[in-house]
Amino acid sequence: MKKTTFIQPDPKSWMDTFHFEIPIKIRYCETDMLGHVNNVSYFMYFEQGRIEYFENLGLTDELFGDQKVSVVADLECQYLAQMYLKDPLRLHVRVAEIGRSSMDIQYAIVVDGALKAAGRGTIVLIETASGKSTPIPDSARERISAFEGWM
Repeated sequence: MKKTTFIQPDPKSWMDTFHFEIPIKIRYCETDMLGHVNNVSYFMYFEQGRIEYFENLGLTDELFGDQKVSVVADLECQYLAQMYLKDPLRLHVRVAEIGRSSMDIQYAIVVDGALKAAGRGTIVLIETASGKSTPIPDSARERISAFEGWM
């Protein structure tokens, strides 16, 4: 069964939409007996990139605090090629869409210019006292929109 992809219209054009990236150093414990990066490690890389993206924009207090917290509502990864312990990973992160209380975030893992994996997921801003979703602050929307070039 072929799954519809979010890598649109093609991998190169999709990659050109990213404005934020970080290096990722693969640790030995993230690999399997054959030296491949284990499939669960990709999700740790996505989390690291997501946090650093929001830190870079100065949004950690607005999206991760005592009264509000961003939680993962769904997360997926498309494994496109194997990765190994010594591979120099670059993780690209972008907010693709903002809803009332949620954001769709996309991820691209690249090694030496080759796309090795792609991911996407939705995070939801939750009010900690009630456990219910709460609107994303306008200031966060504006900062993300400006960074992503939507304005």
